[in-house]
Amino acid sequence: MGNASSERSGEKAQRRENRGAKDVGRPKLLMDNVEDGDIFHGDDAKEFLAWQKDVASDSRFPIPEEHPTVFRWSGPAKDVCISGSFNNWASKIPLSKSHKNFVAILNLPEGQHQYKFFVDGQWTLDPAQPVVTSKSGVVNNVIQVCKTDFEVFDALKTDSEKCSDLSDVSGSPPGSYQQEAYSKNEERLLTPPILPPHLLQVLLNKDTGISCDPTLLPEPNHVMLNHLYALSIKDGVMVLSATHRYKKKYVTTVLYKPV
Repeated sequence: MGNASSERSGEKAQRRENRGAKDVGRPKLLMDNVEDGDIFHGDDAKEFLAWQKDVASDSRFPIPEEHPTVFRWSGPAKDVCISGSFNNWASKIPLSKSHKNFVAILNLPEGQHQYKFFVDGQWTLDPAQPVVTSKSGVVNNVIQVCKTDFEVFDALKTDSEKCSDLSDVSGSPPGSYQQEAYSKNEERLLTPPILPPHLLQVLLNKDTGISCDPTLLPEPNHVMLNHLYALSIKDGVMVLSATHRYKKKYVTTVLYKPV
């Protein structure tokens, strides 16, 4: 029993010595010093890079949704740029000339953004747009980008996507199709359609009574209005007539055309 205990003690001591040797050979990680170039070595560096990639793709850090925002300068100018809090005032974004004004469309996240125009070498405010005074006392134009302002565009985009998906589906019924024109020769031999009986009553063919004024025609039926009538040709003259109603009066126009 005594020999067995001494052997166990010797094995534990040897393991402690081996562990100490490994700690001496491995460099210490100075986690508090970000300027240490030897923080990660070998497998530790790979693990750190993988961790960075996971953080970048983590859904807890979502990328803010951007919306197209139009900036327009309508005053006289030769060259117009814009800068603002959306790019940390780091650069001047040129505006494109369009007819009588300058326009730029920038994708901005939701929220309030300050901006200013750089017109012909001078910083200028747009008097037609809202302004705000910064903490340092500088006056800038301000714009509020709201997601609700773009809901109609999102709806149109969704509708266009649905239409593009449905465009691949043919709306024609199943079956075979051909390019031959439909023809029915016997229809050409048919006589013209019969004239409706109520249109046979032509005012010019009616005789007026003795008690009536010969210059006046009898009151026409409502179905006879706004139709062009032609009498039989007599003595080389064709007579055309049309009757119209103006309020409570009926006016018949007669045209005599030599043939």
